[in-house]
Amino acid sequence: MPDRLPGYRPPARWLHWIVAVAVLVMIPAGLVMVQEGLPRPVQDALFILHKNLGTLLIPVILVRVVYRLTHRPPPLPDTIPRWQRRAAALSHGMLYALLVVMPASGFVRVRAGGYPIELLDRLGFGPWIGKSERLADAASALHATAAFLLIAVLAVHVGAALQHALIRRDGVWSRMWPGR
Repeated sequence: MPDRLPGYRPPARWLHWIVAVAVLVMIPAGLVMVQEGLPRPVQDALFILHKNLGTLLIPVILVRVVYRLTHRPPPLPDTIPRWQRRAAALSHGMLYALLVVMPASGFVRVRAGGYPIELLDRLGFGPWIGKSERLADAASALHATAAFLLIAVLAVHVGAALQHALIRRDGVWSRMWPGR
């Protein structure tokens, strides 16, 4: 293993893992909640979890994006080939874009569909968006498409992380691990 590589700062690591855990809860909840034949109480609980966790993620993701734009990540080791550096940059850009698109499109879909977001409603926030079936349908289509893109990009991201951690053992994984 090479000398210890410079790691991400603690705020970057914690923001990464908070979002990662939330997204890894949201994906199965989102996929299961729309299945036919699901008992109504289970479906309702998953919808409430998914909507409200997605709403809570919006400010966290915005903080994460601002933090990333104002704090350069540590450089990759020199042993990483150029094509992998480009692939990493592209996949990270796609992850950030999808992490913005997903909660925004979900929020628009729910509000334009005339549905509640229980957390915001309890806090007294208005719907901010008028009811519009056309807008709700467009946001729903965007949300569904972005969800499958996010799953694909996450699979590549997790696969690359595991490759660095278990096969290459080049210190790239430990740069983002919170317990470093």
